[in-house]
Amino acid sequence: MSGFRAFKAKVSIEWSPNLYITLVRGIPGTRQLHRRTLEAMGLRKCNRTVMHSNTPSIRGMIQQVKRLVVVETEEMYKARKEAEANHKAQRPPLVFNHTFSAS
Repeated sequence: MSGFRAFKAKVSIEWSPNLYITLVRGIPGTRQLHRRTLEAMGLRKCNRTVMHSNTPSIRGMIQQVKRLVVVETEEMYKARKEAEANHKAQRPPLVFNHTFSAS
């Protein structure tokens, strides 16, 4: 288990003031009620993330479409974004010396 997944498993969303909700499954083929719930939350395309305050109404909406979304706390979201930025960071080029020296 990666460090991020271990961190995600330990953090409870009930105590976080903000929730980051990401749509990870497609909307076509879902129920009309689920589509309307996703639209009310501001999720219209896959892999888009929105931030909402942690209220009972938002948690109820998440419960309704839980198979379509991933919910993260603020700490989890920042850790994931930092890990993605580190992965995409440019690395120094590899330099090879191709000169042959016979000693």
